[in-house]
Amino acid sequence: MGSVPGAFLQTLLVLSAQSWGAALAGSPYHCEEPLVSTLPSSSFSSSSELSSSHSPSFARLNRRDGAGGWTPLVSNKNQWLQIDLGERVEVTAVATQGGYGSSDWVTSYILMFSDSGRNWKQYWREDSISGFLGNANADSVVQHRLWPPLEARHLRFLPVAWNPDSRIGMRVEAYGCAHRSEVIDFDGESSLLYRFIQNTRSPGTDIISLKFKTLQSDGILFHRDGQNGNCITLELVKGKLILFINSGNATQPSPPGQGGLALGSLLDDGHWHTVRLECSGQGLNLTVDRHSRPIWAPAELCHADLDPEISFGGILAPGKPMVFPRKNFRGCLENINFNGEDVIGLAKQQGPQILVTGTVAFACAHPQTVPATFLSAQSHLALPGSPGADAASVSFQFRTWNRAGLLLSWGTRPGSGGFFLALQDGRLHVGPRASPGQAQSGARTGVGLNDGQWHSVSVTSTWGHLSVMVDDDVASTVHTTVPVGVHPGDAYHFGGCPAHGSGSDCSRSLGPLGGFQGCLRLISIDGQEVDLISVQQGAVGNFSDLLIDTCGILDRCLPNYCEHEGTCSQTWTAFHCDCSSTGYTGATCHRSLYEPSCEAYKHLGHASGFYNIDPDGSGPLKPFQAFCNMTDVPWTVLQHNGSALTRVKGASLENPHRAVFQYTASAEQLLASVDRARHCQQELELHCRRSRLQDPRDGTALSWWAGRANETHTYWGGSFPGAHQCACGLERDCLDPQYGCNCDADRDEWTSDVGVLSHREHLPVTQIVITDADRPGSEAAYKLGPLQCQGDGSFWNSASFHTEASYLHFPTFHGELSADVSFFFKTTASSGVFLENLGITDFISLELRSPAEVAFSFDVGNGPCELTVQSPTPLSDNRWHLVRAERNVKEALLQVDLLPPSTRQAPEDGHRLLQLNSQLFVGGTAARQRGFLGCIRALQVNGRTLDLEGRAKVTPGVEPGCPGHCSTYGHLCLHGGQCRERHQGFSCDCELSAYTGPFCSSEISAYFGTGSSVTYNFQEYHSPSTNASSHAASFQGETTLTQETIAFSFRTVQAPSLLLYVDSFYKEYLSVILAKNEPGGHVDAETARAGARGFSGCLSALQFQRVAPLKAALLPGRSGRASVRGPVARSSCGAGEDAARERTHARAEYPGPVDEGEPIAGETRGDSAVIGGVIAVVMFFLLCLAAIAVRLYQQRNLYTPKEAPPESHGTNEAVLRRELSVQNAARGTQKEYFV
Repeated sequence: MGSVPGAFLQTLLVLSAQSWGAALAGSPYHCEEPLVSTLPSSSFSSSSELSSSHSPSFARLNRRDGAGGWTPLVSNKNQWLQIDLGERVEVTAVATQGGYGSSDWVTSYILMFSDSGRNWKQYWREDSISGFLGNANADSVVQHRLWPPLEARHLRFLPVAWNPDSRIGMRVEAYGCAHRSEVIDFDGESSLLYRFIQNTRSPGTDIISLKFKTLQSDGILFHRDGQNGNCITLELVKGKLILFINSGNATQPSPPGQGGLALGSLLDDGHWHTVRLECSGQGLNLTVDRHSRPIWAPAELCHADLDPEISFGGILAPGKPMVFPRKNFRGCLENINFNGEDVIGLAKQQGPQILVTGTVAFACAHPQTVPATFLSAQSHLALPGSPGADAASVSFQFRTWNRAGLLLSWGTRPGSGGFFLALQDGRLHVGPRASPGQAQSGARTGVGLNDGQWHSVSVTSTWGHLSVMVDDDVASTVHTTVPVGVHPGDAYHFGGCPAHGSGSDCSRSLGPLGGFQGCLRLISIDGQEVDLISVQQGAVGNFSDLLIDTCGILDRCLPNYCEHEGTCSQTWTAFHCDCSSTGYTGATCHRSLYEPSCEAYKHLGHASGFYNIDPDGSGPLKPFQAFCNMTDVPWTVLQHNGSALTRVKGASLENPHRAVFQYTASAEQLLASVDRARHCQQELELHCRRSRLQDPRDGTALSWWAGRANETHTYWGGSFPGAHQCACGLERDCLDPQYGCNCDADRDEWTSDVGVLSHREHLPVTQIVITDADRPGSEAAYKLGPLQCQGDGSFWNSASFHTEASYLHFPTFHGELSADVSFFFKTTASSGVFLENLGITDFISLELRSPAEVAFSFDVGNGPCELTVQSPTPLSDNRWHLVRAERNVKEALLQVDLLPPSTRQAPEDGHRLLQLNSQLFVGGTAARQRGFLGCIRALQVNGRTLDLEGRAKVTPGVEPGCPGHCSTYGHLCLHGGQCRERHQGFSCDCELSAYTGPFCSSEISAYFGTGSSVTYNFQEYHSPSTNASSHAASFQGETTLTQETIAFSFRTVQAPSLLLYVDSFYKEYLSVILAKNEPGGHVDAETARAGARGFSGCLSALQFQRVAPLKAALLPGRSGRASVRGPVARSSCGAGEDAARERTHARAEYPGPVDEGEPIAGETRGDSAVIGGVIAVVMFFLLCLAAIAVRLYQQRNLYTPKEAPPESHGTNEAVLRRELSVQNAARGTQKEYFV
């Protein structure tokens, strides 16, 4: 993580979803008193009423008077029921009923609240941004807890849906308690300074808490100054709270908008917002409304480095100059509390701790700003102009997230022309209305106007000339001309096209541009502000699909549901995640693009190379790059910054030499990789000359190394924890038998202790410390190899389920906002449940529905949802199949193997939290029915591998492990390699193949020098008259073949050449030669001439029947039947260009079998087929022979070896190598210390 000036470090946003029950249990007081039942009738109002007996005063819960509840005149979505609670109170729950003795009830509704009865705000629930579930009949009571509680004086219920066979009918109740409130009102030029006494401060933590509300987007909430430029400032900037921290020599906080930690959004909405800042030795924690974020800060910042005073509403620092002047706060603060001290109470009492500048009031004013929300692209507002005026003007403020939308049109009478004002790409576009099919013209101004902030627009028209200004910036003013047909008395149309009249012409002229979605306020026409309440009551203009007296804008990027640092952007109705450069994909950047280990890459058929590894999949760890060495059990190799040999002189206990190793992966990534591996090791070389590892007097360690948790260890390579010795001590072959390490012999010559550290729980090595290198002639050297981890235990962690009633159980699956499950399965059964987890109403389930269908089902409160994938072939084929299922707030996904995934979009305003409470059942259900029969492997839940084998060991009906992998992975064994089963996985047996490697895909190639050959003897000769052994007889019988299969490739510049010669006991032979068109008397002349010259060049992948002669001759432990004559050396000359190239691989979007290609030389069968195939190869090479020869000549000249430069005097390893060489020569030993 990079450093940030001012010692500010960016940290992770941590959000935790809390249930109401947990919150209520933690509540320090009881707050559930009925608030509505005792109110007078005057406290109730509504949009309309069906009759006097259906008036809102009859809307009390469980009351039967009147008609038994409130019913509006017309049942539509523009109706509302409003309650004045008399004073601002805390509301913790609401409840609803239908109309008594009727069929009138509401099935869903929206709850809104306000302090003044104006500027309403919707209550958003944490698990849903839709409304509340209502009633299913007229009499039952449906109650909803509110967490967090709301504080308000006025409540408004807006029916969204009702009994389709009847009308809206409601009876309601609210529960809560009185709310204590101390407020102070700042006018934008005032501030308050609070000085506290030192002994009133909390010794461990400073806590500042308050509430604020404002209609201004910028202003200082509080500031605390300190020594040496230290300070903390909490400031409202463009509707967001920014916490600025300066720690160090900076003289002032950063200028507004530069740096700082941002939290919250749209906080300039005129409603109360909660702030809490905790400052302790562990850092700071900022909470705004429901969202918290920890911040690193120096431990001394909160106390020693800050002055005992805090200014609120502005920066009040007498005698201290301000480099960056800040805008003071304009609005109300409530219940300012510092470590339990009531600051506003002290200000009211004019206490000596308080200094007030400017004018403040201890009551909160309520500005009567009435906004309107345009809910959809069809929302429309028509307002009349002022007839008879010489000029026309209109001004308003708007806020939106949409990049495009029609804001205003004027002059819509047929044939009258007119103009339009619209957002296009976040800019304002103004111009004359175009006829259908005609291109739009005009001017553009402003930029980034879809940022969710309030922007002002002023439009002036004077008979054909139009000017537009944005945000009161004269420089933004643009001018254009409009048709003369626009008259001052024409109506102004805000939003989409009118629903009648010339609406069709309007729609055609706008083309794809839809209506505006967002909020408008402060609409003024010809200098007169429009009363939107009169519009709502029908006295002025007309509207459709509009919410008046509320701004319903919602920041869908707060909290940010884009995971793994994905970038969130939004429109009015949805948010979108940009996952580029994150290493993840999906609607919320949840799914990793990479495999969790080298083992997983191997089983996709990949060769050795560099790969991106993501050990926890969708978990919080980022991917990292590692080298995968694809042996039978792959190795993961992780390098560090100290791989070179390091020499140490002058180190002592007082001045130790300390080497800290930084790996190509973080500590957390290393830990995850080591924990997944089956074995890890790290080679450590120590070379010493009069440098001991421990003090012989008392055994005190003089050198040591630190493991992954920075714990100290004094055992060395080849030894084990607690041994305090080296490999030679265990093997009892140290130079001096009285010591456990060669270095402890303290000799005047170089000695070495080299070995491998393999205790996985201690790896990797993070430090090496040497302290005994300050005596005369004393010196040490060390070299630490890379961390190497083999295998992946999680990849093969499996369990076999034998009965339908058996299952494994694990703790509850926690995937409230995003959840993913992946696993392999194989079975011969036609159906069965893979896993299931239940909640009160929510659930999640994965099952094999039929032999060719997998189903993923869940419910998060929006009703059951199911995704299925149909396979064209049965999945009950006893082969491994991969299942991936994911559910997040944007979509659900199910994929099986490489089949096209099934996806389902989540409702934008639906429930979001998956709330489960039962155990997670794997392989069955809680009812012990429809259980899965077969094997499940590598089960990962949200990036965490579940230990199936561990649970299976103690569960009846389930066994750990699962045999039978070759049926799935056998196709990876190429060129005749045979798949062999292993306890965990498989291996390719290449014994009968001319190839080698983990997949039998690496050619065995040899470069033949002049006069060289390789001979392979199938069997000793036995004449027919001799009594041959049964083995010999059987071989002779086997060699009476009806066909021979030969495959090889070659490269040479020599012709003629003998490529292959095979003869039998009976002087029968087969030869493959390279000739234009003389070894034994029974061969033809062409073979004889080719044999006389032999072969010089490259021969590769030679296969004769089931014998690989080159492999037998060149590999270690070669067969006694193979003999080599002359200069024959193993080479990569036959490999393709990419064979030796290290590659970096990203995982395919969905893993599956990988075809590594066909052999270079194809197999041929039968004598004639052999000759024909060879002839084809020979003809090709003859055509290319001249080109090959020239090319080889050029390459030899181009890459002529240059004289190696002399070794640098400062190269530690080279210098030490010479010293050891001289020393060993003097001692007459050939022991090697460096490779």
